Amino acid sequence: MTSTSEPHPVTGQPVGLPVDATPAQRPSPVMLEGRHGHIERLTQRHDAGLWKAVQGHDHIWTYMSYGPLADLAAFSAWLAGRVKLDDPYSYAIIDRSGQAVGIATLMEIRPPLGTEAQYLLARYAFETLGYRRYEWKCNALNASSRRAAARYGFVYEGTFRQHMITKSRSRDTAYYSMLDSEWPARKAAFERWLAPENFDAQGRQRASLSALNAG
Repeated sequence: MTSTSEPHPVTGQPVGLPVDATPAQRPSPVMLEGRHGHIERLTQRHDAGLWKAVQGHDHIWTYMSYGPLADLAAFSAWLAGRVKLDDPYSYAIIDRSGQAVGIATLMEIRPPLGTEAQYLLARYAFETLGYRRYEWKCNALNASSRRAAARYGFVYEGTFRQHMITKSRSRDTAYYSMLDSEWPARKAAFERWLAPENFDAQGRQRASLSALNAG
């Protein structure tokens, strides 16, 4: 028996490890509280705050299949379609002032709120919903997204070549994952990084999340 398989009881052939096949729960409109902000179900009322956060930052749309959007009206219309979707199920990232500043990984939220948002969502997926696998996927050319995946502790699995066409251009998609068996160590790294004592008086980190995950 290995960490990824065990022998068939009759034939002795490797057949993988037994798994509880009870389906995981679907995401729901929970509120996930953190120290730097919280996560809540994305709704139409978040449109003005989110538009304020993205307006003038056209670079965030480069690797997405939509955008940039011209004005608040166009953004609000796009958001109206997104809030109706169950898959993907979107959450708004809210800062301590109550301002909506992101939609999951839509925007490059500066740490610690962006990091805390990822921690809260991963914890919810593994510990509440009961998922075995948490994925991160992005345009293979999106270097900032790939760096973020590695920093958060996701494991690179490979690239789907010519996976899709986005904005009339060929897109390769890089896939990363985090497994339930890896979550305890990742959770500990997140919590050590987010701890107040990890930051000095100027808000600078003492230990990086990358280093904590590597350790």
